[in-house]
Amino acid sequence: MFKKAYTMLLAFVLLLTVILTGCSGNSEEASGESGSKKTIKFMHLWPQGSSKQQNMIVTDIIKQFEAEHKDVKVEVEVLENEQYKNKIKVLSSSNELPDVGFTWAAGYMKPFVEGKLFASLDDVLQDGLQDSFIKGTTEAYATNGKTYGLPLELNIAPIYYNKQIFEKYNLEVPKTYSEFQNVVQTLEKNGVAPIALGNKDRWTGSLWYMYLADRIGGPEVLNKAINRSGSFEDPALVSAADEVQKLVKESAFNKGFNGLSNDEGKSEFLNGKAAMYLMGTWELPNFTTNEEIPKDFRDNVGFFKFPTVEGGKGDINSWVGGPGVGLFVAENSKVKDEAKEFVKFFVEKWGEQSVEKAGVIPATKVDTTKVKLPQLYVDVLNELNNASNLTLFADVQMSASVAETHLNLIQSLFGEEVKPSDFAKKHEEALKKEEGK
Repeated sequence: MFKKAYTMLLAFVLLLTVILTGCSGNSEEASGESGSKKTIKFMHLWPQGSSKQQNMIVTDIIKQFEAEHKDVKVEVEVLENEQYKNKIKVLSSSNELPDVGFTWAAGYMKPFVEGKLFASLDDVLQDGLQDSFIKGTTEAYATNGKTYGLPLELNIAPIYYNKQIFEKYNLEVPKTYSEFQNVVQTLEKNGVAPIALGNKDRWTGSLWYMYLADRIGGPEVLNKAINRSGSFEDPALVSAADEVQKLVKESAFNKGFNGLSNDEGKSEFLNGKAAMYLMGTWELPNFTTNEEIPKDFRDNVGFFKFPTVEGGKGDINSWVGGPGVGLFVAENSKVKDEAKEFVKFFVEKWGEQSVEKAGVIPATKVDTTKVKLPQLYVDVLNELNNASNLTLFADVQMSASVAETHLNLIQSLFGEEVKPSDFAKKHEEALKKEEGK
């Protein structure tokens, strides 16, 4: 009797197990967490609170990807900027990076590449994806000829100008540097600060130096000095420093510029006291959609490309700027193929949505006939599609110690505390010292 009862009980347990297993399988399948699914671990730094629009786009892209890839689940972890950087550092030390994450270009990325933590993404760029990027953006994520990140954002630095002030003094948008100098002299004579600048932050003045270096010596002269295939004492780089000091002597910048922060310098432009302002495209919302800034002012802001220097090697379609965050794939990922497919999908979808939904200019080309944007955005995007070159911000290209030297020398140059030849010489010494480490 006991044996029979035991046998019946065992049969009941087995039957119950089969039923529960079946139910369990259906539940997992319905929730998208089937054991047969592959999981991509993805970390990013756009929390819903502080980066609402970006977060919304990311969530939507993930849903689209999972809908098209039924065998893959994307597991997301979101941290704010500094927390993200700290956690990535910790994870990299134990070689436990997420399958896909965010990185920055050049100097930030270099230790990860040298530690063989990031996978090459050259194969992802095949089949036309490379051509969708604005020239110079993926190059910022390349080391020794291989690409280790795909940029999502891009900022360039146009010269914004006050149309009303230009009209008042019958000024045309300058295309050559001599025309630009004429604009500066006319404004200065009429008591208007030609250029708004807050150089206490130093990188703001570096933008002016970089453009002059590009227009005088061409797109490679500064890059070569930094990567050590050239010299910072190249005559073009010395001439660029000399031109900066000529602008200072001509009172091209607002009074006290070297002791003002960027925000303080910018206020000179926003208040209509200065006619021009060289800054990144992250300022575009302030000149288009930011209702805290008077509409009359916003309607009167235009931009132009940094003028060409007569006799110089530079091209007017060459920009100073740089990509923002980009995507990496971990070298030791167990789902590397799926991770690469996700990165490719993400870049394409992000390019379609980021400008219109978040006001963020992507690193990929935008078809401006298909998006609804303020005209200033459309004009900038059209220029970007025709860009011949993008020179990455100098301090981003440099190591931390050389970047600090560069920024200090920029402030000294604008303050007329260092001669152009010594400015170049001290850069060269700092770069050589770093190279010898």
